[in-house]
Amino acid sequence: MQQTRFRLIHLHRVCYTSRPLIHRFLQQDPTLHSLYEWTPTDMQTLLHITKDKANKLFSYLRDQDLLSKVKNDLNDYHVWTILDENYPSALRCIPDRPIVLYGLGDSNLLNYQPALSVVGTRYPSKEAKKKMFDILGPLVKDNWLFVSGMALGIDGYTHHLATYYHGKTIAVLGSGFNHIYPKQHEALFYDLITNQLVISEYPPDTPPKRYHFPERNRIISGLSFGTIVIEAKEKSGSLITVDQALEQGREVYAVPGTPWLPQTQGCHKMIQDGAKLVQNTYDLVQDWNQMKEKWCLTLTNID
Repeated sequence: MQQTRFRLIHLHRVCYTSRPLIHRFLQQDPTLHSLYEWTPTDMQTLLHITKDKANKLFSYLRDQDLLSKVKNDLNDYHVWTILDENYPSALRCIPDRPIVLYGLGDSNLLNYQPALSVVGTRYPSKEAKKKMFDILGPLVKDNWLFVSGMALGIDGYTHHLATYYHGKTIAVLGSGFNHIYPKQHEALFYDLITNQLVISEYPPDTPPKRYHFPERNRIISGLSFGTIVIEAKEKSGSLITVDQALEQGREVYAVPGTPWLPQTQGCHKMIQDGAKLVQNTYDLVQDWNQMKEKWCLTLTNID
């Protein structure tokens, strides 16, 4: 089992792999033992990939520097894989779950409930902080955990709010830990890895890329029973997280605001489309109390 786990982390670390390709490897050989025995021609035939990609995979799998990095990662970070018993239960049941997760900080937070995902615009209005302190502040004191993405704006407010009240929060990054993004949140990152938890599905030396951020949103929504949007423009990237939450069967909440502010138009559209309107803390607490037994039972019964 440990050898298979190591091979999986190694394969995940290799350039030119993807989640679908890794699953094809696992279908061909669940132990991944043959990973190091296949020729480039074998890979090309069995995995239905191009000759060029097969040659590059073959080469990367034999790169000793890369193997050393994998061994160092296991010493330097928390690492969870889909093979592990302590892989987060909430992520086991989502479509396209992450194969490997890296973490820094308090690993016990990864399976903590109740967890609420909090997302919103990078350019919040002057109303945003008051909304968050009024609605979310009491939840921190009531031992709720917030999941967000450490971006500028609402994400950053969320993590600061949790730490200000000595609460719990998880940041999900769109890059590896050696490439903190955004740079303005470097101090926040080090605070979170000291007192909270930061996770990423990207290996530590992976720089941020544009497509990483919508991709990581499925993890933000997946870790929680629900996602709340504080503020969002009508075509905000935050609404990608909402789509992910709906696909995962999670609850979706929206906070209304001043009608003529562009930062509230996405929330109002969500409410028109059926999202649950949140006016105060009680709206969230009441909803959680009605569903927590079913939610916790769901997590317990996940294979």
